[in-house]
Amino acid sequence: MRTDKKLLSFENVRQIDLVDYLSSLGHHPVKIRNADHWYLSPLRTERTASFKVNRKLNQWYDHGLGEGGGLLHFGALFYHCSRKEFLQTLNSYPGVHLLQPCPAFKERKPREPQIKIIREEKLSSFSLLHYISDRRIPEEIAQRYCKQVTFEMRRKRYCAIGFCNNLGGFELRNRWFKGSSAPKTITSFHYRSARISVFEGFFDFLTYQTISQDQEFEPTDFLILNSIAFFEKSRPLMERYPRVDLFLDRDKSGKALTQKAAGLSDRYRDQSTLYKGYNDLNEWVREIGKCQKRGIWYEFK
Repeated sequence: MRTDKKLLSFENVRQIDLVDYLSSLGHHPVKIRNADHWYLSPLRTERTASFKVNRKLNQWYDHGLGEGGGLLHFGALFYHCSRKEFLQTLNSYPGVHLLQPCPAFKERKPREPQIKIIREEKLSSFSLLHYISDRRIPEEIAQRYCKQVTFEMRRKRYCAIGFCNNLGGFELRNRWFKGSSAPKTITSFHYRSARISVFEGFFDFLTYQTISQDQEFEPTDFLILNSIAFFEKSRPLMERYPRVDLFLDRDKSGKALTQKAAGLSDRYRDQSTLYKGYNDLNEWVREIGKCQKRGIWYEFK
């Protein structure tokens, strides 16, 4: 460790310019709009820049993870360590002392929330119902768990399928749009079961409901994360149950999280092998599952 310079404190780290730090790692913005610097996420693989740093606030937000914060939180995620360990890493890195404090920006009026909910009602839009049908979800299942939501974004109004979370925010989907309204959090359904089934997105949950409607499944409670970023925060809830069935996506982050959970406790069961070769449960049903006997579905580990 370096001893010729004063060591950084947590407060010092909070003052380091995030844009400068990302540049030192070899990450540069794809586009810049005022104080917002957009990057291909350093935390995961993506093709469209959805990782934003607001240089005025010196804060980042990863839209794909649904998570953000300051440099300390970023470093802990980037290096897979604690904040204290990240601080030690910074103090072992000579160049960090040369990074400049975040530059000041002129104060601007705070922006209104990007998405404003105008109205929620029963699903009736032909285009939304057709989209639901294309996803192999029966209308009665969608009506049971979803709403038709009219929302405003950038002074224009849109209509989407709305799936409500535990705090009253909505996951919003139509054929051309994927987003969410604040506050964003998990959705859970509790029926006093001894196990809980966990899904990354609500279309996978609706798919489970679709396939199970005429099957004699064991009772289960449900947890829809609405973003994989909520997995760790939801562990206290999951670990109330002797059994946790994981139906996460089979992409890099979903597989890694499933593997990590299985290593924590034998209560976690990977059920994603059911749709091996496909990204998620809904995709499997749309492509292969619809042509298979439903009995395959019941072969849980």
